[in-house]
Amino acid sequence: MKIDIKSLNLNELRQIVKDMSLPAFRASQIYDWLHKKLVTSFDEMTNLSKDLKEILSQRFELTALTLETMQESKIDGTRKYLFKLSDGNFVESVLMRYKHGNSVCISSQVGCRMGCRFCASTLDGLTRNLTPAEMLDQIYRIEKDLGERVSNVVVMGTGEPLDNYDNLIKFIELLTDENGLNISQRNVTVSSCGLCENIKRLADEDLQITFALSLHAVTDEKRRSIMPIANKYTIEELLDAVGYYFEKTKRRVTFEYALIAGVNDTDDDANGLISLASKVGAHVNLIPVNPIKEREYRETPRDAVDAFKNKLEKRRINVTIRREMGRDIDGACGQLRKKTMDANS
Repeated sequence: MKIDIKSLNLNELRQIVKDMSLPAFRASQIYDWLHKKLVTSFDEMTNLSKDLKEILSQRFELTALTLETMQESKIDGTRKYLFKLSDGNFVESVLMRYKHGNSVCISSQVGCRMGCRFCASTLDGLTRNLTPAEMLDQIYRIEKDLGERVSNVVVMGTGEPLDNYDNLIKFIELLTDENGLNISQRNVTVSSCGLCENIKRLADEDLQITFALSLHAVTDEKRRSIMPIANKYTIEELLDAVGYYFEKTKRRVTFEYALIAGVNDTDDDANGLISLASKVGAHVNLIPVNPIKEREYRETPRDAVDAFKNKLEKRRINVTIRREMGRDIDGACGQLRKKTMDANS
């Protein structure tokens, strides 16, 4: 079985180069081609001999995603990418342009098994985890397509990142490596619906990334009705986990809160969110839910979103409303992939 070369860190590559009795500098050369020049084949490594490139191609797999389609918003320039994997599966990534730089939201799994009722990613369940290379290459292909640097990465696309824990940690290591793209850990955000044990594991990794908890409800009963994961973990357990994360990392946690009309946008919900955020000093990111045709949920009207935000601010909760981007291009997680799969079935 071939080794996935793009999922190796530099030290692992150095050891393999040594085992192959190659000069030590070859490891840095190859790593540079993979993670700085972002090549998609060994043939592009022009300072390697033809014989060496042949040996590498026989021994290693070089992960390179294929662009299936790209949609660009006429409203805000957001780009939605659909990439095809080597096994024929599809994953989505989103490029968002901000004044502070280019941000990419990537997928961590093919599908998702978490079952959140407002999300298109989970409609067909989980197919498989993505490798570190498959997560990385979403960013690499977008950088090459854009011709510009990506400065911020959010692991919040299709899939539950903490359900693919080991590959996620390796991905972060490679992404933030000074020998590669060298994206600051502080510019990396990982979002989870709340796998408590792995939130604590993440806290113990000694990383400086931002952690975002997909909360979306302030009572266990309501959270269970929209997020099946709440049948396993209570809000009290979640607060314990995010409190531990803050204590270990000194990095403020974000509560992601998708506002759904008539479901979680009442005064009682606002008061409950104020209470929960106050306990752990969390930042609250309000998200007008992006409706999907398979579910009955609808977004909270904008004036009600503003009123909800004002309630939190009056109680000194740090709160933002996520800027709606890509609404005209199947911008929500899983929508474009689902549409393509349905068309191909």
